[in-house]
Amino acid sequence: MAETQTPSGGPQDGRAQIDLTLFADGLQRKPDGVWRGRGTEPVSYPAAGNDACFALEDSSFWFAHRNACLLAVLRQFPTIGPFFDIGGGNGFVAAALQSGVDVPVVLVEPGADGVRHARARGLCNVVHATLKEARFRDGSLPAIGFFDVMEHIDDEQEFLCEVRRCLAADGRIYLTAPAGRWLWSDADVQAGHFRRYTFASLRRVLERAGFRPLFMSKMFSPLPLPLFLCRSLPSFFGLRRRLARDYSSQHQPGGRTLMDHVWHWELARLAHGRSISCGTSCLAVAELSSYKPKGFSNVNQ
Repeated sequence: MAETQTPSGGPQDGRAQIDLTLFADGLQRKPDGVWRGRGTEPVSYPAAGNDACFALEDSSFWFAHRNACLLAVLRQFPTIGPFFDIGGGNGFVAAALQSGVDVPVVLVEPGADGVRHARARGLCNVVHATLKEARFRDGSLPAIGFFDVMEHIDDEQEFLCEVRRCLAADGRIYLTAPAGRWLWSDADVQAGHFRRYTFASLRRVLERAGFRPLFMSKMFSPLPLPLFLCRSLPSFFGLRRRLARDYSSQHQPGGRTLMDHVWHWELARLAHGRSISCGTSCLAVAELSSYKPKGFSNVNQ
């Protein structure tokens, strides 16, 4: 068994097991090895969403490329860890981080199906709770990620202020979110989204919550037009039932084409810390700023 990571240091290993009582007041470790929060909090996510994603993730070019982009950015903007993946679903991102970065990784996921799939993927540190339910201590988390999570939260400002409360003074946040308001479609409605983002709107909401963006980019630069034609336009004309049947096929990889060169080009830019201006997803890294939202208190500030 791996040694236990503590807030003051310890083994830097993605698979290190962590005593999460060192970070949180609201968690208890159960006999199955999963840490669980107290109470329940509703989330805007389809009940079968994690199962549906689990059937796609391992064969999806989209999920694979997003992971590769995240790892490239993390190498440019590293963390001392541990890394807390909030709302991480089935642990697809957390498993990649667990293998690809030299810090312990903790998955925090409110869905029971996601927790079950994450354990099957070999995640060592799994929390069955929302961020609020976990009751992480003020300024206790060195790195927080939330990947395609914020668009599911009605009050994004409240969520970001809770993230800020938990983040260590020298910590960083890492996030992805769907890009392009003009790309809104029935796929967003079915997924439980409240919004899509632009660089300007994402920067604005981060700064309003007391974060300073260090890096912002987009991903999937060839996909805006196909997404508009395959999802946004059919949704506008009410072709919803047919559209829903086509989602899984849109995740399937084709043969080696020009797209492969585009994915390599995106990864090369991100690996050198260079932003991409066009795409269907936003990616951002931020740290605490000197600005403190009204009514906010943090022991590290």
